[in-house]
Amino acid sequence: MSSNDGIMSTSVNKTLDKSKSDFTELYAKSKVLIDNARNSMGVFVNAMTVYTSFLLGKYMLEEEQNGNERAKYGAKVLDSLSQYLSSEYGRGFSRSNLAGMRKFYMLYRDRENQIIQSAIGQLGQLQKNGIVQSAIGQFEIDYQNFPFKLSWTHYQVLMTIEDTSERLFYENESIRGTWSVKTLKRQYHSSLYERLALSRDKEDVMQIVEKGSIPYSPTDILKTPYVLEFAGLEDKSSYHENDLESAVLNKLQDFLLEMGKGFLFEKRQRRFTFDDKNFYCDLVLYNRLLRCYVLIDFKVDELTHQDLGQMQMYVNYYDRYEIIEGENPTIGILMCKKSNEALVELTLPKDSNIYAREYKLYLPDKKVLKEKLQQWIQESDLSE
Repeated sequence: MSSNDGIMSTSVNKTLDKSKSDFTELYAKSKVLIDNARNSMGVFVNAMTVYTSFLLGKYMLEEEQNGNERAKYGAKVLDSLSQYLSSEYGRGFSRSNLAGMRKFYMLYRDRENQIIQSAIGQLGQLQKNGIVQSAIGQFEIDYQNFPFKLSWTHYQVLMTIEDTSERLFYENESIRGTWSVKTLKRQYHSSLYERLALSRDKEDVMQIVEKGSIPYSPTDILKTPYVLEFAGLEDKSSYHENDLESAVLNKLQDFLLEMGKGFLFEKRQRRFTFDDKNFYCDLVLYNRLLRCYVLIDFKVDELTHQDLGQMQMYVNYYDRYEIIEGENPTIGILMCKKSNEALVELTLPKDSNIYAREYKLYLPDKKVLKEKLQQWIQESDLSE
């Protein structure tokens, strides 16, 4: 390369650098615009899919109710509409899909007024007049009023839940936790709703339905039982505490999700030394919502009073030497194969922040948990 070529190359680079600095604001504004457009488009398409499914369900139900023999006419409506829409648009409008849309409307018809008042509802009206653009401009501002914040696939899962309160709980948790469909299925099949309800007082059960499982007190982070099936260990007596701890840490994200909202991982095998003797706490977590440390020990053998005393020692140490001003007292959780509430009650003071909770290495039987929850509610009613 000649010296003239080098000078020319340097000159071009300087020009490009200058051009870049001249258009920095333009670049930034353009990037924000395109990023927002792409994000909004995904939200918009999803909301329109749910909106369309809702209205199709409504149209089908209204048509059925116009028939003289409703049961027979309902089947005819589904078959006929499925054939017509499939011929017009192809896949996606099978008889079972349309039946799902009808069920969707029947389960959520109480939200119809909210839909009409939302941006999506307004868009549906404006489409008739050919002025869709004006509604799109308002969509991002008004989307918070649209009553369906999840994807159609999420709602297909939610529609399999018969109990209204339980269905609302999982919907709210999916929205707050931005759960994927996979996470929603896992939490439902692990009976999160029943386990949280069994861990709380009766008056708090409806609160978790309306407000979700945001912790306000130490007992709010407890579940009965904890489900650690993601660890991949067989439910047998041959594994050791170290095996369980290692398996959990290999699936740390799943474990923190099972623990609940606000948990952060800090340390494993935290060592405590007293009189030249070493003790190790399996896991140290921090809950940013409760603003406190949460210490966890796994116990694969029968729970003993020594286990409780050792956890009390860990908690006392953190309360005296680790927490800073503004933080709340430390919580200790002993995760054991079999808890002993009588032993815990007799060993620890009444105001203790230490809890023994069972864990399972397999998904619990939802039917059994529901029966336990119903029995627990009935017993609470009788005691009042």
